[in-house]
Amino acid sequence: MIKANLDKSKGILHIKPSGPLEEADFATLGGLADPYIAKKGMLAGVVVEIARFPGWKNFASMVKHFRFVRSHHRKVRRIALVTNARIGTIAPKFARHFLAAEVRRFAAGSAGEAKAWIAEK
Repeated sequence: MIKANLDKSKGILHIKPSGPLEEADFATLGGLADPYIAKKGMLAGVVVEIARFPGWKNFASMVKHFRFVRSHHRKVRRIALVTNARIGTIAPKFARHFLAAEVRRFAAGSAGEAKAWIAEK
């Protein structure tokens, strides 16, 4: 399950998973992001705020996640991971090879700092 909101004035999608990711979560994210991208061309960024990586509900959820990332990563300028989990140190290095977006980790509780980084020109 995922909670998400889009700050349309800044083009920042803020995501907070609260359990294993489900297929419907990516429909929710697409419903928020896609109309904005259609109008503005791209998102300034995405803030992903997690205590730990929640995993996926099932294999279909994992596939939907990968497809969502593949179809959206060129339409996002920056991604901020707000976490103290180990994935926060590994993901930015790994993502460099697969994502067009710049990825950076921020300590847990630093969502405001992450949003400020995304908003920088």
